Amino acid sequence: MSDNKKLKLVLCWHMHQPEYRDLQSGEFKLPWTYLHVIKDYVDMAAHLEAVPQAKAVVNFAPILLEQIEEYARQVNGYLHDQISITDPLLAALVNPSIPADPEERMKLVKDCMRANRERQINRYPTFKRLIEMADWLEHHYDSLTYVNSQFIGDILAWYHLIWMGETIKLSDTRIKRLIEKGSGYTLHDRIEIIEVIAEQLTTIICRYKALARKGQVELSVTPYAHPIMPLLLDLNSTREAMPDAPLPELDAYPGGEERIVWHLDKGVQTFKRLFGFKPKGCWPSEGSVSGPTLKILGDFGFEWAASGGSVLHNSLNLPENDKTLGIHHPFKLQETNVACFFRDDGLSDLIGFEYSKWHADDAVGDLIHHLENIAAHEPGDKVVSIIMDGENAWEYFPANGYYFLSALYERLAGHPNIELTTFSECLQNKAEVKPLAKIVAGSWVYGTFSTWIGDVDKNRGWDMLGDVKWTFDKVISAGRLTEKQIEQAELQLAVCEGSDWFWWFGDYNPGEAVSNFEKQYRLNLANLYRLLGEEPPAYLSMSFTQGSGTPAMGGAMRPGVEFT
Repeated sequence: MSDNKKLKLVLCWHMHQPEYRDLQSGEFKLPWTYLHVIKDYVDMAAHLEAVPQAKAVVNFAPILLEQIEEYARQVNGYLHDQISITDPLLAALVNPSIPADPEERMKLVKDCMRANRERQINRYPTFKRLIEMADWLEHHYDSLTYVNSQFIGDILAWYHLIWMGETIKLSDTRIKRLIEKGSGYTLHDRIEIIEVIAEQLTTIICRYKALARKGQVELSVTPYAHPIMPLLLDLNSTREAMPDAPLPELDAYPGGEERIVWHLDKGVQTFKRLFGFKPKGCWPSEGSVSGPTLKILGDFGFEWAASGGSVLHNSLNLPENDKTLGIHHPFKLQETNVACFFRDDGLSDLIGFEYSKWHADDAVGDLIHHLENIAAHEPGDKVVSIIMDGENAWEYFPANGYYFLSALYERLAGHPNIELTTFSECLQNKAEVKPLAKIVAGSWVYGTFSTWIGDVDKNRGWDMLGDVKWTFDKVISAGRLTEKQIEQAELQLAVCEGSDWFWWFGDYNPGEAVSNFEKQYRLNLANLYRLLGEEPPAYLSMSFTQGSGTPAMGGAMRPGVEFT
């Protein structure tokens, strides 16, 4: 079969973490950036490196790239010059003296329990026993007095070993040896672990840059700090997909379009500095699009964007559009200059939520069967877009998805009727772009903005953000700040505008995650007030949302279609 008759398949992996640093103190409040580097970003690069015929799109949030850079700088600074690391968990790994204070010890123990029980913890019987002891200690707090330093050292070592990517565990002799050792880890052992971590942090961006240079990967970008662009432009766009949604007291986010342009410009600058070229595509934060958003992206020079399949389904139901059109094409909204690809929610969610329970070969076979059906039963040239998080699904798979991803790339790269490609290549090869008269604003999660706005806690978050933005505008217009202070305030505001804080607000999420993100959101807002020379409002000292839910996959992922 000729290449132009093959089913075109784009695998798009979105890598993003919010800003976990307190930008004023420099301390990392949560460790997820470096943990996902050593587990997921490393493995995802290695799988592509192992199958040179495979292709994918990899999207990076610029604020994630900057944190990777900072971690690499700090860890190498520690190894070369004994400079302190500002991530408390990573610093504890190589601290020669284990803290004596029971509360400090318990915090370290609890931090080392944050992992998937079935796939990460229970896989290693020695670590499983340590965690069972930690479970007991949580309910017998007074016994912490009798816990020795070796227990803390071992649990810290093991925690970082279980977070290592499968490709590291299979290839790095140091990690193999330390896993086999099992207990009695010394400071030398723990420093060896951080040496491995330093190598991954230092090389990971270069590895993706090399894959892009070879043409295996198309690298794309997200607005700098991952804001929901349609909501910054117009909070009322919420009601295009949710007509009855309650909205914040805030009528409109002040200066939203100016802020979007700031995030796009800053994001592209960061991307160009690290990768050396301007990206052709943009994955809007959470696939969130609207008519005005696509217009801005096209005017900014992007050739393609992407969103969720439910957004297209909602849009095709409008009388202005042709509802007979299928999802497996790029579309162009009238009066815009950017092609928009839409996620096949069914296939993407199979990988994200179902295939982790299957044998890898069966899962890949099932996916290929679905793709072959699409090729056989849908007329014309087709582009299937599988778009999903590049980091959050794999801890639910055996061996961090190693067997699934290996089989996926090998079998797809060798398939006679399926062509792994990229969004830009599809456009270069003249994939048919269908017309769209009007689009319903929404995201890749359910085709709505319900994950970020529309309930009491999320709306309260928007009102708090609106308050600080009004203060920001007032102080800037008064000319009270120096150029450097304005730059710091703009950066802090960008962090506050990120989507992740709003994702976690709401009682349907796990309590610990809600608490962590809610505290950091209030800290971010308070830091901005102080940078502006203003006293933070008293309400920022009080929690405004609590969680008690148990959503699928811990809440870090959501399906594209809402199940009722």
